[in-house]
This record gives sequence, C-alpha cells and structure tokens, in this order.
Amino acid sequence: MVKKLQKSEDEAGGTSSAQLASTVKESAQQIWLAGLGAFSKAQEEGGKVFETLVKEGMGIQKRTQSAAEEKLAEATSRMTSMASDLSNKASGQWDKLESIFEERVSRALKKLGVPTAREIDELAQRVEELHRTVAAMRGTAGASRAGTSPGGARKVAAKRTAAKAARKRAPARKAAG
Repeated sequence: MVKKLQKSEDEAGGTSSAQLASTVKESAQQIWLAGLGAFSKAQEEGGKVFETLVKEGMGIQKRTQSAAEEKLAEATSRMTSMASDLSNKASGQWDKLESIFEERVSRALKKLGVPTAREIDELAQRVEELHRTVAAMRGTAGASRAGTSPGGARKVAAKRTAAKAARKRAPARKAAG
C-alpha cells in the first residue's frame, strides 16, 4: 500500500485527496477480501482439524482408560492378596489361642481329678469285659440287669471317678478351713 501511494505521488507530482482516498479505499477493500478469504479457509480447515482432534482425543481416552483399568486390576489383586494373608495370619493366631485354651482347661481338669472322655471310655470297656467274663463264669451270657448293662457300666464308672475326685478335694478343704 505504501508503494502504491508513493507511485501515485510521483506520477501526479503531488498528493491529490481524490487519489489518496481511492488508494485507501482500494487497500481497505483488499484487506477486507483477504480477511474474508482467511475466514473461509479457517472454516474449511477448522472442521477438518476439529474432526482430527476428536479422533486423536478418542484414541488417547481409550489408552488412558485401559491403563487405568490395568492399574485398578493390579491394585485389586494386591488388596485381595493382602486380605488373604491377613486372614490366614488371624486364623492361625485363633487356632493357636484355641489350642492354648484347651491345654490349660485340660490341665486344670486333670488337677481337679476329673477323668478325660478317653479314660471314661477305657473304664467302660474294661467294665464290659469284666461283665462278660463274670457272665461267662456264671453261665448266663444273656443276663441283663440295670447295673450291669453296658450303658449302666459307664454310669457306674463315672460315679466312681466322681466320688474319687470328691475324696481328693475333701482333704484340701479341711486343711484350708
């Protein structure tokens, strides 16, 4: 625009206001048309650029989601493993505590003279054997009285062991009183 202005000044030999206005008008017209062309070009290219950016964004989103899902699965796996380990340790401690409790109760019962279930079963078996032996000696293998039946033998054995335990406790009570 400056070159045109200088050319027109050189040709006319001076600055005429009509020529100056015409040149400014022409330059403004060209600037306006260049702006419209740039706007049109931006509209055409903008749509394509926008679509390209959307496609790239979708690809990035998919990669990010899959990475996040992998990390979540890894964290879930670790938490499950840690929970399992803690559960195993806790159940091991409960088993240990239970066995200690059972051992202490067993010792306390033994000190009190209370027979174990196994000892009572052994006594019942011995009584049954004795009952059979006595019955065989008498010749009455089928005799069944209340005190000599197998169930009765257990009851009698249990009563006798309870009586023994009571006799053991009695001297301790006399000494304390």
